[in-house]
Amino acid sequence: MFNKKSVRDIDVKGKRVLVRVDYNVPVKEGKVGDDTRIRAAMPTLDYLLEHGAAVILCSHLGRPKGGPDPKYSLRPVAEYLGQLMGKPVAFAEDCIGPAAEAAAKALQPGNVLLLENTRFHPGEEKNDLELAKQMASLADIYVNDAFGTAHRAHSSTEGVARFLPAVAGFLLEKEIKYLGQAIADPKRPFVAILGGAKISDKIGVIKNLLAKADHVLVGGGMANTFFKAQGYPVGDSLVEDEALETARELLQIGGTKLHLPVDMVLADKFDAEAQSKTLPAGPVADGWRILDIGPETVASYSKVIAEAGTVVWNGPMGVFELAPFAVGTFGVAKAVANSSAVSIIGGGESVAAIQQSGLADKITHISTGGGASLEMLEGLVLPGLAALQDK
Repeated sequence: MFNKKSVRDIDVKGKRVLVRVDYNVPVKEGKVGDDTRIRAAMPTLDYLLEHGAAVILCSHLGRPKGGPDPKYSLRPVAEYLGQLMGKPVAFAEDCIGPAAEAAAKALQPGNVLLLENTRFHPGEEKNDLELAKQMASLADIYVNDAFGTAHRAHSSTEGVARFLPAVAGFLLEKEIKYLGQAIADPKRPFVAILGGAKISDKIGVIKNLLAKADHVLVGGGMANTFFKAQGYPVGDSLVEDEALETARELLQIGGTKLHLPVDMVLADKFDAEAQSKTLPAGPVADGWRILDIGPETVASYSKVIAEAGTVVWNGPMGVFELAPFAVGTFGVAKAVANSSAVSIIGGGESVAAIQQSGLADKITHISTGGGASLEMLEGLVLPGLAALQDK
């Protein structure tokens, strides 16, 4: 399934290896919050160091406005990584230019250097090849291990691969294997669970999954747009009026494969303290809004999930950040965790939900990429992956 060269396929001994990682992690007051993405890339780092490489890491962090901004500096990440590895990680004040060149030159095999935020250069997001060439000049080999940005053609994800031998890291390889397998040759029944606020973000994904999956279970805000497309008033619920035509088309294509909630939890305001009630799916009165799927839906979705061979889940079933409206998402999470299916979860909110539910260790694969995992599920080619050498 995976036809790209990985770090296993090249000799890295004594070489400088530029690794694109996804260290876009929460940093508050100079402290790293959730370190999932940092830990996820450790197997590649460990392998390179054990095999005698000098490792130069590059990443973006946040969305700086086209120039250096101390709020988005990767320096705290270098310090955190050093603690994690039990040895100092060098840091360069820039990802190109004299500071980066001097630091790269001084780097010995077995040691690690982290370059400053690639997005401090406006050329990064434009895939500026001059910027890519300067980054490439720091190293002998390029490794992409940043699945979270593999769907973007940026200087550090696609551009650099034009100037150096380019291969995949273990995290990128693992992500593509699981998601690629799910789409190309899933163990059946193949069940897709789609939630989150908007249909418009996921039109391509829904279409592709309706063609490939045996069941598509819908929840979250996007279900409201389907309800309205069926002719129900949805009260004050979040709805995408501009996507109603698309929703009607998807309902038609989907037929019996597309499952909508059979009951819903309503609230009189968007608040954990709101009054709430559970009703069968149907018209919603003004002043009320749908904030979660109801218990009957959880039960019927759980039944479908229990018989699945493969489950892919992207997007929560309700407003899970408000405790009273997290029941649907956690109920579905429990069903996925208890099933014997190959389970793959992608998208920041679904990942947060599964971690909050305490069931993360029962999931086969938790993806580190939201947008990238959606594009894989849509069947699109990821530029950061396409740029790597074929086996």
